[in-house]
Amino acid sequence: MTVAEPAVRVEDLGKRYALGEREQYLALRDVLARAPGRLAGRLRRGREAGPRERPHAWALRHLTFDVHHGEVVGVIGNNGAGKSTLLKLLSRITYPTEGRAVMRGRVGSLLEVGSGFHPELTGAENILLNGAILGMRKAEVDRRFDEIVEFSGVSEFLSTPVKRYSTGMYMRLAFAVAAHLEPEILVVDEVLAVGDAEFQRKCLGRMRELAGGQGRTVLFVSHNMDAVQQLCSRTIWLEGGRLVADGPSDEVVPRYLSAVAEETTAGSWVTVDDANRAGSGEARFAALRYRGIGAGGDLLPRVGGPLEVDLVIEATKPVRVGSLAVFLSTMGGTKLVNADPVVGHDLPLELPAGRSEWRLVIRNVHLSAGTYRLGLWVARGRGDRAWSVYDRVDAACDLVVSDPPGEGPVVGRGLVPCEFELTALGAGGGDVARPAG
Repeated sequence: MTVAEPAVRVEDLGKRYALGEREQYLALRDVLARAPGRLAGRLRRGREAGPRERPHAWALRHLTFDVHHGEVVGVIGNNGAGKSTLLKLLSRITYPTEGRAVMRGRVGSLLEVGSGFHPELTGAENILLNGAILGMRKAEVDRRFDEIVEFSGVSEFLSTPVKRYSTGMYMRLAFAVAAHLEPEILVVDEVLAVGDAEFQRKCLGRMRELAGGQGRTVLFVSHNMDAVQQLCSRTIWLEGGRLVADGPSDEVVPRYLSAVAEETTAGSWVTVDDANRAGSGEARFAALRYRGIGAGGDLLPRVGGPLEVDLVIEATKPVRVGSLAVFLSTMGGTKLVNADPVVGHDLPLELPAGRSEWRLVIRNVHLSAGTYRLGLWVARGRGDRAWSVYDRVDAACDLVVSDPPGEGPVVGRGLVPCEFELTALGAGGGDVARPAG
């Protein structure tokens, strides 16, 4: 009896990028058109002292593993771990610098918004286009067409060019196409970051159906550890482009969360730098720290538990504030929690000139275990058209939520309801930051 070949075989895989350059993804006509010039360039370099070595970085190195038919495998790791690079290599979007990746079966990929879609074509036309890209006959696509449309929930907009779709609509249709056009191998990168909770449950159910009932192979990248544990029997953990662990999800995920917890900034002051900052600067966030306030003095916020965020704000002069918020987003930027105790709560504030300290407590963090981005916002009251923003920082720091529950919903797009309160701790020069009268 022969052992079946794996659906995915990765052998000593590595990908190196030249620093300061953007990799180009070329069509066949581009490759053919540039071939003579590249050959001439190589001949010229051969007559010179030798090519200059450009600085480079390895996104992946010495990666080896197999995935068997019917397996659902999670891929986890911090930002920059090499997860998305791995999926691009498996999807043939880019090619390895060393080693090889063998895919046995038709591959359906959903890596980022718009991948595989033509913005000028309608939703219906893109369904047909994606079927052709996957190598399916039109009769096969027609057979699944109604099922795809029903699953996506965008039937009213099938005749609309997808460039006019919202991000959520785009991803809903893209996932429906990728999951219903019968790929033997489905490669998914953070699809659960977009769409409401109900659609995300449908996505998870569809991936379970593909793997369990139909025997398809699924590789699933996510920062949502609860979703990984619910969906994937096995998890691969990458760090710095290398394999850290590969095993049962109920063993690898807790190890990963424990390692992340050891490196977290929970309980420590973090300086808010000037990267990705916007606003007038009349009031600016200077520093923050966050922590859970559960039993045992654990600094990490826990699923369903409270979160305490201390803020240091510097103002160039006394300013009135109509909105002061801490918001939590997925690593892909989708906002999940917006805690603003000022706007809509009849609590205008006055910040004194200089430094003032504030404490915002979110009483129940209704998020699954995983890593999120903590953002900050402070603005003057809303005018006729828009907020007058003093300061906005979309990614002030990463925040880790610990203790995945045994069961629970996958948190989706749309603000998660929560209760919160704001307390003035004090200000420089003896003044006290206070609610305006």
